[in-house]
Amino acid sequence: MPKIYLIDVTNRDGVQTAHLGLAKLEKTMLNHYLNSMGIFQSEFGFPVTKHELNYLKANILLAKREVLYPIRLEGWLRAVSQDVEESFVNVPGLEHVNLSISTSEQMLMGKFQGKKGFSDIISLMTGAVALARKKGAKSIGVNAEDASRTEIGNLIEFASAAKEFGADRIRYCDTLGCDTPFTIYEKIQRVVEKVKIGIELHCHNDLGMAVACSIAGAKAANDAGVDAYINTTVNGMGERAGNADLVAVILAVKYAAGMGSYQLDERIDLKTAWKISHYASYAFKVPIPINQVGTGKNAFAHASGIHVDGALKDRRNYELYDFEELGRGEPEIVETGRQILLGEYSGIKGLRNIYGKLEVEFKNDAEARDILELARYANVHKQKPVTEDELIFIARHPEEVRMLMTLTP
Repeated sequence: MPKIYLIDVTNRDGVQTAHLGLAKLEKTMLNHYLNSMGIFQSEFGFPVTKHELNYLKANILLAKREVLYPIRLEGWLRAVSQDVEESFVNVPGLEHVNLSISTSEQMLMGKFQGKKGFSDIISLMTGAVALARKKGAKSIGVNAEDASRTEIGNLIEFASAAKEFGADRIRYCDTLGCDTPFTIYEKIQRVVEKVKIGIELHCHNDLGMAVACSIAGAKAANDAGVDAYINTTVNGMGERAGNADLVAVILAVKYAAGMGSYQLDERIDLKTAWKISHYASYAFKVPIPINQVGTGKNAFAHASGIHVDGALKDRRNYELYDFEELGRGEPEIVETGRQILLGEYSGIKGLRNIYGKLEVEFKNDAEARDILELARYANVHKQKPVTEDELIFIARHPEEVRMLMTLTP
């Protein structure tokens, strides 16, 4: 039976969002939370972008040590041979890639200015796929940018060529968010019936339908007999109006009417939802909307007399799912007295005080001072206070943290 898997692209699409960004430690922590959540794959960065390379290598080391495991770490690159060559030189151990190229007539004329025809697109893409497989890629996704505005015959030809040259999946990109659940279902169904290849759904939220279109596209892929891979971002962060929200997509697959016969990746664990949503909000410096699906302040709040009465009698009267499932319900302790924080100028006594509360012990003073220096650098690196989970991560994986925070122009 085909399944629905999640490929989170926060560390690629999310960080491309105008006015926003993440430090490399923060990107790593998101991978850590995504792994805890049972997400199939993280699009963790750009292997042809120089400032990403130490971060990418450090995360691959963490994967080999089974810290970031079993999540797959996948690099995004253009579907051109030059990018493939550079990526596998820049990031030894890279095993999973997504190769992206534009396919619509609008992009051929408006982006490439008519210098490339559709046959050129096919040639570039197939050459890149074949080379990536030769270089040792264990999985290859091929991204049809602006698939939603690509003529269906061309899209089928593109998918067929990708499959022939060794691609595992096609990423259907609704780049402008112009699809509806009805149009995306029909187009995905037609492509899969002709090509029989796994489908990724990459939907943007320009019309507020990213989650709905993602679910409809995944349903079409499964109905046609292939696995679906929904692209998500934490809190829906992404270019322009954003992407399909991670938590909302999971809840929709689990609880939306008519989805009961579809199988979500069994590794998914929503218990991490509250934590990852709030960490992303802190890291991006973007507040969670009060009405955010699942993790917003009002997601389980009731004030109207009729609703309160009904919810107290039986939560199923006015709540579709349990708040405990999302890792909510635990009391949050807010320190209102003395606070000892670790900053870029902190000393060893402050370090021991904080790590003592976190129940982290050091073998000797030398190890403690080494972690102190890393914590100081982390504050400079992030330009914001280091969280408790980050401090624990630094203490447990100092060498990888040192690598990912090393940025040399």
